[in-house]
Amino acid sequence: MREEWIRTFAGYKSIDPQAAREVELLLQGKLPEQWDRDLPTFAADEKGLATPESSGKVLDAIAKTVPWLIGGSGDLAPSTKTAFPGADALEADDPGGRVMHFGVREHAMGAIVNGLVLRAFGATFLTFSDYTRPAIRLAALMKLPVFHVFTHDSIGLGGEHQPIEQLLGLRAIPNIVVLRPADANEVRETYKVVMALTDRPACLVLSPQKLPTFDCNRYASGAGLARGAYVLAGPTNREPAVILIASGSEVHLCISAYEQLAQEGIAARVVSMPSWELFEQQDEAYREDILPASVRARVAVETGSVIGWDRYAGPDGTIIGMHTFGGSAPGTGLMKKFGFVAERVLQAAKDQIAKHQTIESSRMHSR
Repeated sequence: MREEWIRTFAGYKSIDPQAAREVELLLQGKLPEQWDRDLPTFAADEKGLATPESSGKVLDAIAKTVPWLIGGSGDLAPSTKTAFPGADALEADDPGGRVMHFGVREHAMGAIVNGLVLRAFGATFLTFSDYTRPAIRLAALMKLPVFHVFTHDSIGLGGEHQPIEQLLGLRAIPNIVVLRPADANEVRETYKVVMALTDRPACLVLSPQKLPTFDCNRYASGAGLARGAYVLAGPTNREPAVILIASGSEVHLCISAYEQLAQEGIAARVVSMPSWELFEQQDEAYREDILPASVRARVAVETGSVIGWDRYAGPDGTIIGMHTFGGSAPGTGLMKKFGFVAERVLQAAKDQIAKHQTIESSRMHSR
């Protein structure tokens, strides 16, 4: 049967060499040359885009250059922005369709994506990753390069949205990459990472509220995302007095606090950390360069469980995160109630600086 298939495929190559080449790339787990040539770039914008919006734009560009990219959502395509414009739905009588309507069955969606294997994805809200998690765990165990797009990632949505421990649950799975980008350009870089993976699944965690697109002339470009964490803002000629660390929608809170500290003459550093897993893969020298051990004044911010952030905030740092469920109220009110505002980050940074100055002073006196 194998020899017959080889003979048949050889004949197919003579009839349609371009399509045959695509099949060969697909079977080898490779991407077409210049597959990322049409990825959009996003100009600085104070209002910005919701990351599912920018994700949809990037996905659409990839779909045009990677014809075997296929996926869909758990009945949430309008919210997750994962339906390719103009693409047909995959139906029983249309095997050429590329958009899958999985229905409200996230566990089955994850299993189907695993079966498709080759550049396949599923999409739903982050809270519902609980249903998909067994299939994602199997994908990690089987080293399948599939990915999942999770939106509505925090209590910032208000109402019934309670994604508190889901990020932590996904990060706990071995052999996986979880990425929570902070703006549209980080989303672009996220897909570069995801499409290059060959031996593990990835989870994209996105925020549906509009997030500012950072000015690459003022702050670092999102290219540092590929290393898991990078210095987005801060002086390069001196050691900062405090380091502010965050992922996703909370990065802009750190930037706001950073700007206020700069006005007051206080040197701060903002580290965008979209992926713990990628950061832990970096060599010790890089990790030390981003989070120098000598700077113990640190503030970590994320709208999820605080468990695990202590490794980056340090034993004396401050973690602004969730210790309870959220509440049934409008998102802006909830964010303020639980401390996810720039003023809280700013005060935490100043408290950290004062605390460590006191500790250092005590050490000096004891000598």
